[in-house]
Amino acid sequence: MGEDRRLAAVVALAQGMAAAHSTREAWRAAANGACRALGGSFAALSVWERELGRLRVLVNVGDLAEGEEEFPDDEAYPVHQFAEITEFLHEQWAGGGPGAWVETAEGAPTGRRPGYCHQRVATLRRRGRGCCVVAPIVLHGRAWGELYVARPAGTPVFARADADFATVLAAVVAAGIAQTERLEEARRLAFTDALTGLANRRAVDLRLEKAIERHRRDGSVVTLAVCDLNGLKRVNDTHGHAVGDRLLERFGTLLSVCGAMLPGALAARLGGDEFCLLAVGLPADQVVKAADELCRRAAVLGLGDGVACGIASTEDPIGPVRSARRLFRLADAAQYRAKAQRAAHPVVAGREGPDDPVVRLADEPSGGEDGERRRFRGRHSP
Repeated sequence: MGEDRRLAAVVALAQGMAAAHSTREAWRAAANGACRALGGSFAALSVWERELGRLRVLVNVGDLAEGEEEFPDDEAYPVHQFAEITEFLHEQWAGGGPGAWVETAEGAPTGRRPGYCHQRVATLRRRGRGCCVVAPIVLHGRAWGELYVARPAGTPVFARADADFATVLAAVVAAGIAQTERLEEARRLAFTDALTGLANRRAVDLRLEKAIERHRRDGSVVTLAVCDLNGLKRVNDTHGHAVGDRLLERFGTLLSVCGAMLPGALAARLGGDEFCLLAVGLPADQVVKAADELCRRAAVLGLGDGVACGIASTEDPIGPVRSARRLFRLADAAQYRAKAQRAAHPVVAGREGPDDPVVRLADEPSGGEDGERRRFRGRHSP
């Protein structure tokens, strides 16, 4: 391959990884780009999991052999079968960093003992491949994993120049992985509440919009539980904000634990002392049960005064739900009713008959949020 073609291949690989919208897409782009650049028929990207002592395959692309999957769940190999991962890399460090090398199905490369049959050699033979080039991926100054590209039996074996080029490609992949990790962290922070580690209001808004779209499309049940942590202001005023933050964190943990009772549910802090659980595709009563458990546990936290919880579900008689805003208004109104009644259990919109007060309030023209709150909180308003 000429220099211009190799440069174009490097650029294409970098652009492919940069255009990826997820970590998986970036892995696939890296493997595909390297496979094309080196004229391979198969490529894989693997990560070295030090704590588990194994090399785990992240993605396979190209001509997959029997038993190989694009994104395998459990394809991993003990590192003792790949001595170069733990030995070769460090031995070569003083020489300016590890480079790629070639293995063939024919057997021992130069310098290996007679009768040598490396795990890679055995794998090449078993899967009908003639040779492979292996390039270590170094990230943040440490061995991160490897890039592996293979050719079928009967085709030209990778040359030394191919191994050198694979080393360059591995460096480009490492840069792409680092960028992907930074973007993933930025996305995570954008949708995470810094204090509790739960999802934040932005994450809830996006998930709820998609859930309501799904509900309109196929009738999937969408249930929203909104919780107001009682007594936070008193705790802050009496014990200080550090103790108030500890109360928020402890309640966030409870919410996460109870949310785990609902497969796929999103646990979030909306802001201040307000939290929520959002469940899609589950029976409303299952959410009510989890919320009831949350109320029970919050009542014995030792800080604060329990929680007021309101629930609205498209499964209940609350009228058509065509927007996320309406479901939020219903859950919010139910929560305020729970607050006013000092209810020890969740209040569920639509379950008090045809003239349900929660539904009536939520559907009335708004006189402002404070007006709605006063109507339910009444004299119990803090």
